[in-house]
Amino acid sequence: MFLSNKTIIKKLREKELLIEPYTPSQIQPASIDLRMGNHFKIIDESSTPFISLEKPASYKEVCQETIIIPPQGFVLGITIESIHLPGDLTAFLEGRRSIGRLGLFIQNAGWINPGYKGQITLELYNANRVPIELKAGRRVCQLALASLDQKADGYIGKYNDQESVTESQLYLDTSTTKMKFKEFD
Repeated sequence: MFLSNKTIIKKLREKELLIEPYTPSQIQPASIDLRMGNHFKIIDESSTPFISLEKPASYKEVCQETIIIPPQGFVLGITIESIHLPGDLTAFLEGRRSIGRLGLFIQNAGWINPGYKGQITLELYNANRVPIELKAGRRVCQLALASLDQKADGYIGKYNDQESVTESQLYLDTSTTKMKFKEFD
């Protein structure tokens, strides 16, 4: 079940859910808007002839208040807000509709696991034939929260505790052919 604004506010007040910093104007009827930070990473095309899933890509790091994403350009960004989800909540992150209607797709693979802690790296894609200018502080995406039927084991993955833009760490996956699942009683 998705949380309403009243439940989100209650959980924030009672410190069951942490989102910092935030202002009450960011809270929507069933989500909370998150803002763009000023830290970005862009694939370094001059030193990356192709992207491999088996090794890290090379990135250029940019810290500035404004970034221009070229047509069909891809940039990693970060939210200003840091979140900490309890074990009984999961979250979905989507770009705001008004941003999408301008041709800017914002994603973070969509799903945030229970127990996740840190800022959220955003994948930004300009689907236009003209550049898009983004400024730090702009509300660009929304976090919708959902309750679980019971408390889950906390997320301990490679992206936990992010404090800056984190590029793909897919190359750290130990197995590409076998998936392991923890057995539950």
